[in-house]
Amino acid sequence: MRNELFLDEGAGAESVGRGFEQTEAEPAHGGDLSTARQIFPAAPEPWLDLSTGVNPHCYPFRAPPSESFTRLPDPRALAGLEGAAAAAYGVEEAASVVAAPGTQAIINWLPHLLPAQRVGLLGFTYFEHARAWGRVGAQTSVVEDIDALEKFDVAIIVNPNNPDGRLVSINRLRDLADRFYRSGRLLIVDEAFGDFQGPSASLAPHLPPSGAVVLRSFGKAFGLPGVRLGFAVAAPEFAAKLRAALGCWPVSGAAVAIGTQALGDASWLGETRRTLEVDAEKLDAILIEAGLTLAGGTALFRLAEAGDAQYCFSRLGEAGILTRRFAERPHWLRFAIPGSEADRARLRSALI
Repeated sequence: MRNELFLDEGAGAESVGRGFEQTEAEPAHGGDLSTARQIFPAAPEPWLDLSTGVNPHCYPFRAPPSESFTRLPDPRALAGLEGAAAAAYGVEEAASVVAAPGTQAIINWLPHLLPAQRVGLLGFTYFEHARAWGRVGAQTSVVEDIDALEKFDVAIIVNPNNPDGRLVSINRLRDLADRFYRSGRLLIVDEAFGDFQGPSASLAPHLPPSGAVVLRSFGKAFGLPGVRLGFAVAAPEFAAKLRAALGCWPVSGAAVAIGTQALGDASWLGETRRTLEVDAEKLDAILIEAGLTLAGGTALFRLAEAGDAQYCFSRLGEAGILTRRFAERPHWLRFAIPGSEADRARLRSALI
């Protein structure tokens, strides 16, 4: 049986799982409870899914109007959503912000809009970027030193990084983006987990004119991945090209309504950040008590290290708890942040 849960989220487009073949029809992501149920058929229900980096405290949105389901999305409402995103991300020009049905759609489009032969990625990271560029024939390479990105046509930095939470300073990002701009190349900064880092850690407010595209996720921070909403921030000329590629009505009317609400609610984001900090400290205590070593993370996930990580993965799976493991880093497990005392008690009972 092919198994997505064993595939390496940090490797390149040709990476395969340990003893399992990866196909184009089987991308590796967290959240695959259907496959988890096949592997652990005796696991208790409901599952506790800690395999994704999604906020366990979802935004309490008002129900969208019925017209958002019965009519095509209003272009003016979409422009309002992009304006709300611009304000939330500290971007002066709303024309620089493009809404899409999740950042994955943008990741898939970028290689078709930016001709490049050599693409460099900083460190062991989220694999979808390498996969997307590999599909168009680009040569992708992983480097550990940010300065080594200079030799590529396109450079990609996931910031904060998934899965270890590595954070590149804004000064280094600005310097690299400016150098890429002067040489006619492009830097892609994926800030999918950046909402709780604060505006000072984001490159988005500094665009344009530097040579960069910044990606921002909506569903992770607001606990609403099913809304399928994400954004790109870029120079207006490139933003227009991406907007044209995505076509008319790129996101649903419901996503427009919910996204506009949430992005305008800065107080909720601030309160939730403080809640997550407490939740993360409690998770850290459980992992340490279980004998795992903390190896990184963000406000939405923790990376732990252990010699018996594979055993822990299976033990948790048998208890109906799904975590994220990595074929090329078999000593790592990534845990989403449990959002309730009941979930933490269940995790602690299974681990300890």
